Amino acid sequence: MSMLSARRFTIKGRVQGVFFRDSTRRVAESLDIKGHAINLNDGNVEVFACGDDSALDELACWLQHGPPMASVTQVMAEAAEWRRLKRFRSA
Repeated sequence: MSMLSARRFTIKGRVQGVFFRDSTRRVAESLDIKGHAINLNDGNVEVFACGDDSALDELACWLQHGPPMASVTQVMAEAAEWRRLKRFRSA
């Protein structure tokens, strides 16, 4: 049986202005993950993701490189409190 959980990722590198958030939304939706991808003031991107553990693992792997124009230097992940959300949004 699948376990539902949540993770908060902080992605560092050239991740703003390279379609990182929208690309993350598309990947997350394909994996049935709910949550958000937002730009942070320090130039990083935060991804909050709720879904099946295996889907979150797939997203975590994708975040290591992101879309073609991105240059990811670090991905930090931490467990987060799961929330029932309706969709994945990029803001």
